[in-house]
Amino acid sequence: MSSREEMWNQVPDQVDLVVVGGGIAGAGIARDAARRGLRVALFDQNDIAFGTSSRSSKLIHGGLRYLESYEFSLVFESVSERRIVMELAPHLVNPLAFLFPVYQGARQNLWIINAGMWLYAGMSLFRSPKTHRTLKPKEVAQEEPILKQEGLQGASVYYDCSTDDARLTLENALDAIEQGAVVVNWARVDAFMKDDHGRVSGVVVKNCRDGSLKEVAAHAVVNATGPWTDEVMAMSGPRTGKLLRPTKGTHVVVKAETLPVKHAVVLFHPCDERVLFALPWGDCTYVGTTDTDYDGPLGQEHATLADVDYLIEAANQHFPGHQISYDDVISTWAGLRPLIAPEPEVGQISESKVSREHHIVVGEDGLITIAGGKLTTYRKMAKETVDTAVQLLKLTDKLPQDVHSGQTFKHPLPGAVGWPEDDDHEKVAAEVGKMAEGTLSEEVCRHLGDNYGMRALELAKRCAKDPSQREPIIEGRPEIMGQVDWGVKEELAASVADIMIRRTQIFYRDYDQGLGVADKVATRMAILIGWSDEEKQRYIEDYRARVGLSRGWRDELEGAPAKEPTAEASI
Repeated sequence: MSSREEMWNQVPDQVDLVVVGGGIAGAGIARDAARRGLRVALFDQNDIAFGTSSRSSKLIHGGLRYLESYEFSLVFESVSERRIVMELAPHLVNPLAFLFPVYQGARQNLWIINAGMWLYAGMSLFRSPKTHRTLKPKEVAQEEPILKQEGLQGASVYYDCSTDDARLTLENALDAIEQGAVVVNWARVDAFMKDDHGRVSGVVVKNCRDGSLKEVAAHAVVNATGPWTDEVMAMSGPRTGKLLRPTKGTHVVVKAETLPVKHAVVLFHPCDERVLFALPWGDCTYVGTTDTDYDGPLGQEHATLADVDYLIEAANQHFPGHQISYDDVISTWAGLRPLIAPEPEVGQISESKVSREHHIVVGEDGLITIAGGKLTTYRKMAKETVDTAVQLLKLTDKLPQDVHSGQTFKHPLPGAVGWPEDDDHEKVAAEVGKMAEGTLSEEVCRHLGDNYGMRALELAKRCAKDPSQREPIIEGRPEIMGQVDWGVKEELAASVADIMIRRTQIFYRDYDQGLGVADKVATRMAILIGWSDEEKQRYIEDYRARVGLSRGWRDELEGAPAKEPTAEASI
């Protein structure tokens, strides 16, 4: 692999396809196109998975609630892709039990919910991770003892999957690189180049670290920028109206002992009956998500006091013996859903009812835009987008002769190559321990295996040779300094926030959100990358500002505005 700086130096003068945007859609498109044999370059003005793709509810799911609105095609597509993604990344996509309680007076009774479960299972061709089941109130009390019992009529237990959204995105980008693509984060597309006929023929890219510019000619360009979609479309020419209606989803994180749920529990908010979840997350539990329209600055979305109050109210309603207070909230995150705006004739509809379908738009100048969609269906979205690009290349007589089918459905992501067929995470952790020659604890070995898959074996080898790699980033936690080195050398990390938020999850899980070790991590990165003292301090301050933004709701309690990051957007 190449570091981010080395990747910038490899940017070619001409490619078949430029992908703008390094979220899950863009990374998936780059992977699909590279596997077909196209020459590909991907650019993102921030880090890989900086936006929506690291701020989702971290679920690979069919969307059970969409059955209620008769979105059967979306559910069928989602459950089909759920199975594929489980096979592509078994180390990152894991079965998760969901408990759906039904109370007296609910808008759907237990019989209807159970019928819906059979429909849900049928749409997956009965290939759900595990078979659903129905629980009586006493059984619910045994399986989820902290859940409110008053008025409980029973519950259904069904299965979807959890994931690390940022790492899933990253592994798609890494696979694209392995297939020959050039992927550069912190590289902003400043302008589109156009030919004599007014068609997009390339991009002008700015290195956000040193300000240098490169022109990259391309036979096709894809806009896969999520919430930034309308901004990028406007770069190619004047537009009337907007394609997107972005909505904000917010989550709060508490320690597992504060809210010790065993399942992902489906919650109905007491005020508006919106569906939320309380989800187990290792040593933490998170509650989400909100769904509100957003028109603020992109990339600066954060939890407000109203968001936190809303989520705490839902949790406290359902878990009366485990009330959450402000002091229990370790961290928050907020992301934007890049939803397709309804047609004007549809009229005003609530945020939760905006469709999660995706659209592919080809502009008069040839710019291909993919918008909308879900994390779960990213691979199919990517395939359809590359199909569109291939058709465009055929029409313009620019399609290379040796292009073939990428078949992304059957090629595992890098960390899954060699993963045991029985999906035994403990077996992988034991292999990691052997490669580390007994120098890493069982907890650390399991942490590395679960996050890096079979790639953890090479990381463990480095730990065996270098004691500094084995040092904990934070005492008492499983993350180690070797992950910092690995992030820089193998995973394009180029800022403190890249490591703390998206290469590890210290930002979310640590009581201090990693503030106490920001200098330690920055010092190591400065050696690896060659930062000056001024650059190092800027990255530290930027990370502190990111943490401050996630705590902006606390500033509201004190009557102060949330602090906004200033450095990360320009590295």
